[in-house]
Amino acid sequence: MSDSVSNTVRNLSRIAVGTAALGAATLAYAAGYERTRWTLRQATLPVLAEGARPLRVLHLSDLHMLPGQQSKQRWVAALDELNPDLVVNTGDNLAHKQAVPAVVRALGPLLNRPGVFVFGSNDYFAPKPKNPARYLVPSNKRIHGTPLPWRDLRAAFLERGWHDLTHTRTLFTVDGRTIAAAGVDDPHLKRDRYDEIQGKPDRQATLRLGLTHSPEPRVLDNFADDGYDLVMAGHTHGGQLRIPGYGAIVTNCDLDRSRARGTSRWGSHTWLHVSAGLGTSPYAPVRFACPPEASLLTLVPRTTSTNPHDEAAKGTRFNPGASVR
Repeated sequence: MSDSVSNTVRNLSRIAVGTAALGAATLAYAAGYERTRWTLRQATLPVLAEGARPLRVLHLSDLHMLPGQQSKQRWVAALDELNPDLVVNTGDNLAHKQAVPAVVRALGPLLNRPGVFVFGSNDYFAPKPKNPARYLVPSNKRIHGTPLPWRDLRAAFLERGWHDLTHTRTLFTVDGRTIAAAGVDDPHLKRDRYDEIQGKPDRQATLRLGLTHSPEPRVLDNFADDGYDLVMAGHTHGGQLRIPGYGAIVTNCDLDRSRARGTSRWGSHTWLHVSAGLGTSPYAPVRFACPPEASLLTLVPRTTSTNPHDEAAKGTRFNPGASVR
């Protein structure tokens, strides 16, 4: 073998070894560190009626809770220190048939605050192993695992006073402010029946709020057409695996990649907030450039002179016992 051929073989071997080492290091980071790098997203949105006092909303989604996830449970429970006026839960709380007590333990003191919720596919069915390539190719086929005890979780939420918005419109008061809220069942499972809640919400309400688990454009369009101020959703995991400078690879729904997490406009009146969520499927326990998150939204009147801003890109960490900026 000539010296040039030998050098080429050695160089290719080094590249292969280096690529394998980089891949292993990336996987170790995504599965061993970032997956539990609990992060607080903060945003200010001008969506309230004129003259209304600011409203602090804590958005939780996609906990995908397993019974033994102690760190996640402690961090979520400590979010009560943020003193939100309202808690919004957009589903996929469960990942195991015995996880209901863990979810209730995690939400703990937050269940004493005003709250609203809808459920997602992984409240109804346990996750199953899937070929990751399925997420890169759009498909209407759904692979369901064993049924989960969502009725027990719903009963626990209702017992503590939270409102189930599944195909329901309701008016309720938070610290003297009237909120008109409505929601649909999970569009990812094609359970959404917007016609059951269709119609203009109360125009006198301080906030008109819509909830859905999966942010499917057909559902968002309906909320926007009816004049809702803010729609909140989860499901996307923010892409779960993001490429720096490119963003989410997929959203696992028909929403475009640029809206996979955070705030954006949907039409001329409605704002959308998509949570990247706090969990992953137990069969794909990795996150990259997309840490698990909860969101604290400060809602202010539309007439407020402020530019809406989303602070998640800064990777704000919430440390229990510390003040929040």
